[in-house]
This record gives sequence, C-alpha cells and structure tokens, in this order.
Amino acid sequence: MLKPWLLEIEHQLLPQLEIYSKQPYDPIVVHYIPKPWKLLGSGNYAAVLMHPNYSDHVVKVYAPGRPGIEEETEVYRRLGKHPAYSECLHAGVNYLVLRRLTGVTLYKCLQRGLPIPRQVIEDIDEALAYAVKRGLNPHDVHGKNVMMKDGRGLVVDVSDFMKEEYCPMWDDLKNAYDRFYYPWVRKMPIPNFALNVVRRSYRKWKKFRRTRGTI
Repeated sequence: MLKPWLLEIEHQLLPQLEIYSKQPYDPIVVHYIPKPWKLLGSGNYAAVLMHPNYSDHVVKVYAPGRPGIEEETEVYRRLGKHPAYSECLHAGVNYLVLRRLTGVTLYKCLQRGLPIPRQVIEDIDEALAYAVKRGLNPHDVHGKNVMMKDGRGLVVDVSDFMKEEYCPMWDDLKNAYDRFYYPWVRKMPIPNFALNVVRRSYRKWKKFRRTRGTI
C-alpha cells in the first residue's frame, strides 16, 4: 500500500501538473499546479513542490525530455545520510521525493544583510569533501545552492555532482568571503542589482580565465 504522500503525488499532483521545456538550455516553464501544492522553485530540469500536509517532504518533478533523474538518484544513494544534505526518500519514473531542507540561501543572506558566520563556510566545505570521498564531484555550488540554518551550512542542490569537469564556483565563493566579507559588510543589505553586477562580472572573468587556460 502506498504511503499517503505517495498517493497524493501519484493520483493528484502528477496527473494535473503541467510543466514543459521550451528550449534545452532554458529554465522549464511551470504552467499549472494543482491546489494545495505549492511551487518552491524551478530550474533548467525540474520543478520542486510541496504539499502543506507533508511539509517535511518536497517533490522534484523533472520536465518531459529533461535528463538527469538517474544521475541525481545515484548522487543521493552515494551520499546516504549526512546533516548538510537532503535525502532521497523515494524515486519515481520522473520525480524524486526528498527530505525538505529549510534555511536561507547565502545569496539571500547578502540581500537581507544577515551575517554569514565562518562555521557555515566550514560546514559546506566539510560536506563537499565528504561528497568527494563518496566518489562524487561537487559542481555548480554557488550562493543560491547553499543555505544557512541556525548558524550551520547546508548544500541544497546536488543534481550536477556526477559531472566530471572541475567547477571553481565554491572555491571562488570562499575566496571572496575571505577577501571581501569584512565585518562592517555583514549586516549591510546588498541590493539585488549590485549582486547581479557581481554575478555578471564573475561570469565574464571565468570565461576569460577559461580562454587563458587557467581553469
């Protein structure tokens, strides 16, 4: 017999949910969500949703034609249980049920002027080292994919941890924390436009380094 939350997914969410992919490299489009499900976020491959009666779980539904669910399932299998990561509770044909992580992304911390203690950086560092020991390659780890809760660090998105190429994002974020995150900055809200300028500048700098063969 299916658990109640699986019944909600199989018989209520999936038959009515409308998500689709316009272009292979663009974010998916979420057209319709049945009530009372709530959209928590969406990306290039999938949408993440929550049912208010099962708030400890989230459902990540992959859009038709988008790859990656097999790889992400394997990532969670290798990670097992770790305090900085979510956990895969069930894998369906096109969806995963994950333990919900709550907190504030480091990106939003900067927007709101919430101080990020060094312990958060150290927790994430340790979690990524743990993933490496499990045969994974942390990839696409940036300020929107890591969170802070009660002064501790969490890694939210592991969907690209099976990729083989080196990704410098986390090392660059740590370097920026050490070089520019002064005490007087930590409680200062940073406007979104300023963060976008930094993000675009970083992308141009990364592209320049790649063309020079330094990464």
